[in-house]
Amino acid sequence: MRLAESEDELEQLQTDGDSESDSSHSSLDKDYVPRGLGPGSGKKVFTDEESSAAEWNCSPAKRRASKRQCRSVYASPLSSPLTTGSKTWEGRRTCRKKVNNATTPKNHSSSRNSRKRLFSPGRNTQSRKRQRRDLGPDNDGDDGDRWRNIDEEDAEPPQARFRPQRDVGPQLNRTASYTPLELFQLFFTTTVIDTLVRNTNTYGEKKCQGQRESWVPVTAADMYSYICLVLYMGIVPLKTLKEFWRGSTLFSLPFPASVMPCRRFLAISRSLHMNDPTKEAANDQKKGTLGYDRLFKIKPLYEQILEACHTHFHPHQHISIDERMVASKARFGFKQYSRNKPTKWGFKLYVLADSICGYTLNFFVYVGKDGEPTGKGISYDAVMRLLNIPFLGKGYKLYVDNFYTSPALFLDLLKRKIWACGTIRSNIAGYPKEKPNNMPDKTPRGTIRWIRKGNLLFVKWFDTREVTMCTTMHKAYSNDMAKRKVKNKDGQWTVKHVPIPGCVKDYNKHMGGVDLSDALIGYYNVLHKTQRWYKTLFYHFVDIATVNAFILHKEMCKMQNRPTGTQKLFREKLILSLAQIGSTPRRSGPQNLMLSIFPFGMPAVPPMKIKPGALNTVPPSSFSDVVLGSAPFCPVEISQNTSTGEAAVSECDAPGLGHLPAYFFEQMSNVASRNRATAGRRSCVVCKRKSPVYCSTCHKTLCFTTLRNCYSKWHRSNSICV
Repeated sequence: MRLAESEDELEQLQTDGDSESDSSHSSLDKDYVPRGLGPGSGKKVFTDEESSAAEWNCSPAKRRASKRQCRSVYASPLSSPLTTGSKTWEGRRTCRKKVNNATTPKNHSSSRNSRKRLFSPGRNTQSRKRQRRDLGPDNDGDDGDRWRNIDEEDAEPPQARFRPQRDVGPQLNRTASYTPLELFQLFFTTTVIDTLVRNTNTYGEKKCQGQRESWVPVTAADMYSYICLVLYMGIVPLKTLKEFWRGSTLFSLPFPASVMPCRRFLAISRSLHMNDPTKEAANDQKKGTLGYDRLFKIKPLYEQILEACHTHFHPHQHISIDERMVASKARFGFKQYSRNKPTKWGFKLYVLADSICGYTLNFFVYVGKDGEPTGKGISYDAVMRLLNIPFLGKGYKLYVDNFYTSPALFLDLLKRKIWACGTIRSNIAGYPKEKPNNMPDKTPRGTIRWIRKGNLLFVKWFDTREVTMCTTMHKAYSNDMAKRKVKNKDGQWTVKHVPIPGCVKDYNKHMGGVDLSDALIGYYNVLHKTQRWYKTLFYHFVDIATVNAFILHKEMCKMQNRPTGTQKLFREKLILSLAQIGSTPRRSGPQNLMLSIFPFGMPAVPPMKIKPGALNTVPPSSFSDVVLGSAPFCPVEISQNTSTGEAAVSECDAPGLGHLPAYFFEQMSNVASRNRATAGRRSCVVCKRKSPVYCSTCHKTLCFTTLRNCYSKWHRSNSICV
């Protein structure tokens, strides 16, 4: 067995291999001319010196294992010692075979196959890329394959022609004056109230079966009083519900007790239902099937509120779509987590709102993947669902964020005559990939790059960071400038004007429709902590109805050139109006908000005039049945009836007649006997202490006890009683 060879043999083998390699290369270079690069082709021919190593790496694997690499296995004195044994001999023999196969074609194959291996498709692709790179961006043949600069002019796209099917604004009688209660009842109609009353009574009776206390049926007036207190708790927030009825010095709020007792309010809250409990039980049996409806508990009210939002207002040309989070930590299957929202956990609502005033036009609660998806993504389906409202019209301009923006969506909206604009993610399908003349790494503020692909315009703008936009209604640059505060070389803050694309400027102006609606709701939010998820949505529906009613009020005031007022003032008037049509005693509103309304609706007795000489007709001592001090003295005239011989008392217009004391509990229902002495107490107009007594004619709360007789003192000081 041969173990090693002499150094002379190794040198001879290396010399032979080099000569064979050179001869094979020279023959290939002389014979082969690539297709399309011959004389007269007009294309640039690259020599071997200009070829890069990356091109040769793209050749097939057989060609990549060159003879020089094989010779390095045994030609190097470090890697191939002469005393390596049988394995070295096997390696040398294998390398000889590879050298012979690479230099000598098998089975009379022509040099044509070798040429194909040398100029593979991968090498041609690399050559074409290098040609485009050498040509430069200015000589690029396709205009849509490179980012353009700000100084290059863009074609003006066709502008939207706004054609709504109804007059823009409130769909009401524009010459009439509506009260806050009338506007609120556009959303919470009598049908909605009757549905709430019927389903709440059904569930309350079912829940109270077998218990010691029976269910007291809820009336429509009780429901109005309940909604009144829900709105009141949004203006005056406290930690727990029972604190609104506490009589301590810190928690002295007489209004809730004058509207509804605490136990009654909590009983309605526990039994509040928006759908029929029998139908809910039938729907619960369908869990796990396609027929199960996760929002069945809120369906009647949900659909009625949506219909009212569509009916009573028509949006302006600029509209926006965004998400809204309703805070809730109750246990339900479609609770969502949003990392970038102030409210992390709760319900996720997709909302379509008017960009000018923030009116909520359409919304739906996201419960996961339901229905038949279109295959274009959740954001695409959400936009199409929100825009599927009646009487919308054509020519609208929609603004969305990067969650919804996609070229496929914008092109489909353009077919429906709806123009769109929004931020876009660079990894979305259809976004231009790496192109020549892209945004450099160190970019000055205000740099703009743009590409137009048909009706779609893609814009990059660098402010404090890079912003990418997609639009179908703007041109790349319209000579708009934005003010930015920057530091100069001396460290002083100065105002700098930087270029800004028109799509970015309009996006910042009109994208905040949903955010404006969220802000109006968040000022006086009526959400309560509850373990029932459907009650949280009920409170949110009350917020939507109140804010939309306030927006209708503002739009009507603008049309009629009247002062609008604040949302707080609007809610105060609405609360007092709801308390007025409720079922329990109410306190009259402040004089600067509404006309003074006596809470019990009792007819007021007009003041009486004193006839001349009436005070001297009958002495007070002749009336033994008059309890002095308990009621004001009323002088009357006594005449003798000749037929019967009885004395008849004739009417007279005497002072103090009809001013009788009364208790508040007489006008209240469901008051226990032990609470009658304190039920409905209010502040006395004289001593400011609590009193359950009021004057039935003056409608003033006055003390009438053994220690304080403010009743007599007030009437005498006002010359009502002599």
